[in-house]
Amino acid sequence: MMERIEVVLGLLAAVAALALLSRKLPIPYPILLVLGGLVLALIPGLPSVRLDPELVFIFFLPPLLYPAALFTPWRDFHANLRPILLLAVGLVLFTTVTVGLLAHYFIPDFPLAAGFVLGAIISPPDAIAATAIAERLRVPRRIVTILEGESLVNDATALVAFRFAVAAIVTGSFSLAHASGQFFIVAIGGVLIGLVVGVSTAWMQKRIDDPPIEITLSLLTPFAAYLPAEQLGVSGVLAVVTAGLHHGWRIPEITTSRSRLQAGPVWEMIEFLLNGFIFLLIGLQLPEVLRRLSGRSIPQLIWYAVLISLAVILLRILWVFPAAYLPRLLFKRIRDRDPHPAWQNVTLVAWTGMRGVVSLAAALALPTTVESGAPFPGRDLILFLTFIVILATLVLQGLSLPGLIRWLGVKDDRAAEKEERHARLKANQAALARLDEIAETSTFNLETLQRLRVEYEDRIRQLEVCDPQDGDLGNRLFSSDYERLVQETLLVERKTILQLRNERIINDEVLRRVQRDIDLAEARLARREP
Repeated sequence: MMERIEVVLGLLAAVAALALLSRKLPIPYPILLVLGGLVLALIPGLPSVRLDPELVFIFFLPPLLYPAALFTPWRDFHANLRPILLLAVGLVLFTTVTVGLLAHYFIPDFPLAAGFVLGAIISPPDAIAATAIAERLRVPRRIVTILEGESLVNDATALVAFRFAVAAIVTGSFSLAHASGQFFIVAIGGVLIGLVVGVSTAWMQKRIDDPPIEITLSLLTPFAAYLPAEQLGVSGVLAVVTAGLHHGWRIPEITTSRSRLQAGPVWEMIEFLLNGFIFLLIGLQLPEVLRRLSGRSIPQLIWYAVLISLAVILLRILWVFPAAYLPRLLFKRIRDRDPHPAWQNVTLVAWTGMRGVVSLAAALALPTTVESGAPFPGRDLILFLTFIVILATLVLQGLSLPGLIRWLGVKDDRAAEKEERHARLKANQAALARLDEIAETSTFNLETLQRLRVEYEDRIRQLEVCDPQDGDLGNRLFSSDYERLVQETLLVERKTILQLRNERIINDEVLRRVQRDIDLAEARLARREP
C-alpha cells in the first residue's frame, strides 16, 4: 500500500514538473507528458505502472469528457453539427474499415476481424489532446469548435464499433444489419439517459443554494450519466456528453455567482490532474508493450508501425477535403448558408488528429481469449500499434501544428473577443439605462446613483475605446493605460492590507476577504495574452 502511495505522489510530482516545463517551451503539455513518461519508463529500477482500462473508462473518462462538453458553446456546436458528425461518425467508420482492410492485407496471419478491432481503437482523435493543444494556438473559433465537437462525439462511435468488432471475434459471428440497428439503439439510448440525468440534476441544482453541495453534485453528474448507460448497454460517452451540453446551457440560469466562482477552479484542478496522469501513464506503458512483442522482429514491427500510422494520418486528409467541399458542390442550400471555407482552414482540420487515452484504454481492455479458449488473435500487435499511433500523432502532428499554422497563414478571427466586447457593452448600457429609470421614480440617494453612473459610464467609454477592429489592441477589453493604472492601484491595495496584517492591525480572515475583492477586481480586466 505504501509503495502505491509513493508511486502516486511521484507521478504527481512528475506531472507538475513537466507541466511547468511546458510553460517554458513551445510544446503543448500532453506531448511533453507522454515523452516524459517514455523517459521515466526507461529508467531502470522504477516500479512498473500499468494502466488499468477499467480505471480509465470508469474513473478518468467521465470527469474529463463532462467539463469538455460543459464548456462547449452550444450555439457553435449546433451551428457546426454537420461537419462535426461527418468527422465523428463518417470518418471514424471510414478509418475503422480502411485500417482493418490494410492491416489484414499487409500483416501476415492478421484476421480481418482483428483489423477492424484495430481500426475502431485508433479511429477517434482524442478530446483531451485536441482541447489542450488547440487552446495554446490562436486559430479561428470555428476550427476549435469543430475539433472539440468531433472529439466529444467520436469516442461513442469508435467504442460502439469496437464493441461489435470484439464480439464478432469472441463469438465467431457477425451481422451487419444487426450491428447497424444496435448502433442507433446504443447512440439514442445514451443521448436519452444523458438528457434524463441532465434535467434531473439541473432541477436539483436550481433548488440548492449551497456551493459545496452544488459542486459535489456537479462532480457526481458525469458518473450518474455514464454508469447507468453502460449498465444498460448503451453509450456512456454520449450520455456524459449530452448531460454536459445540457448543463452548459442551463448553468448560467440555475446556479448562483458563489457556486460558479468556486466550481470553476475545482473543475480546472481536476482536469489538470487527470489529464496529467493520463498522458504520463500513456508514456509509462512502453515496457509492457515491448515485453509482449519480444518474439517479433524489429524491422517487421517498424514496417507495421509506419504503415498504420501513415494510414491513420492520410485517411483523415483524404476524408476531410471531400467532406468539406463536396456537400457544398452538390447542395445549393448548404452552399448559400455556409460558403466554401478557406483551404488553409480545411488543411488545419485535416492535420489535427491526435490520438490519446481512449485508444490505449480500449486496446488494453481487449479480452485475452475467445469463447473457444484460444488466444485473442493479434492482441499484442494491436496494443503495440495503438501505442505507436498515439505517439506518432501526438508528437508528429502536435509538434508540427504551430509551424503549419504559421505557414498556412491561419489567424484568429477574434470572434469570441468581438462577441465578448459586444455583450459587455450591451450589459453596461442596459444597467445605465436602468439607473436612469430608478433616478426618475425612486427615493435613492442621488449622490449614490451618480457614483454608480460614473462607474458604468467609465466602463462603457473603455469598451468603446477598445474597438475590436483595432489590431493593435490584441485581446484587451480595456485600454492599456487603464489596465496599467488599475493594476498599479490594486498592487498598492495588496501591499497595504498585507502590511496591516503583518502589523497585527487586522487578522488573516479580514485579509482574505479584502484580498478576494481585489482579486476579483483584477480578474474583471479579463486580459489574456495573445
